[in-house]
Amino acid sequence: MAIRFTFRQLEYLVAVGDTGTIAQASVQLNVSSPSISTAINQLEAQFGVQLFVRHHAQGLSLTPGGRRVFNEAKRMLGAAASLKSIAEDVAKRPSGPLSIGVLSTIAPLLSAKFRKSFEGQYPEAKVTLFAGDQVTLLQKLARAEIDVAITYNIEIPQDTHFESLISLRPFVMLHPDHPMARQDAVSLQEIASEPMVLLDLPLSRDYFLSIFRSLDLVPNIADRAADLSVARSLVANGFGYSLLNIGTDIAYAPDGQPLVTRPIKEDVGVVTLGLASKQTSPQPAILRAFFDHARAEVEANGLPATKTQ
Repeated sequence: MAIRFTFRQLEYLVAVGDTGTIAQASVQLNVSSPSISTAINQLEAQFGVQLFVRHHAQGLSLTPGGRRVFNEAKRMLGAAASLKSIAEDVAKRPSGPLSIGVLSTIAPLLSAKFRKSFEGQYPEAKVTLFAGDQVTLLQKLARAEIDVAITYNIEIPQDTHFESLISLRPFVMLHPDHPMARQDAVSLQEIASEPMVLLDLPLSRDYFLSIFRSLDLVPNIADRAADLSVARSLVANGFGYSLLNIGTDIAYAPDGQPLVTRPIKEDVGVVTLGLASKQTSPQPAILRAFFDHARAEVEANGLPATKTQ
């Protein structure tokens, strides 16, 4: 004959075994004493084993056989609790939509790669991407049009949470035939008077110009480009040099012309690339998962197609 019992009956058994009385178990579980007494009697009938010795006015004590059943019941209840925890974790698994804004200068390097790896880890996630300049990304965050922005720590509002991923030094981008392209590093003191192609994006332009100001230099701005691809093509076709925040291993402009990047010789500090989001508590599971994922990706692999110093 099959033995049938419930986890609730086992819970009553363990409570009585721990406390030594039905009355105390009743208080502990907030269950009536008759219900607990009935459950113990039903278990003894099902198992065909006396689980407790009843002591008049002194409570109950486990029999040797009851002690073995008690220990196994405790183990089963612990396993059931673990199973419940696993089920809750699965139920809370990150899923649903996630809108990611990416600074336009780095979007070609990061956005699709991060989306692919994140959706590979969390198939229930539905990621959409938006590329824009720093000001636009911060505005979209404020209007809740994106959930997170991959951007730099430049003029981040106080009500915006920023978590750094990696610190980067700016680079100089040159035509391959430029004399300084053969050097290991380029001095801004030496190149400042030459024609410069300024990446003319909100906040980015101020950052690049501040680099020159920190060295008491004024660049000779010959061209402005609001798109990194255009800036790369202008440099690759000999219209001047440019600065960028990420030194890339991609050695060609979009039109197929070669170009090179070199580190800056002077100490001009670093800029931090990270994740910006509005300060909300608790943070949605899918957003928290993306923060963890992006951090792990950068720690393990760095930034794709970029130079390091």
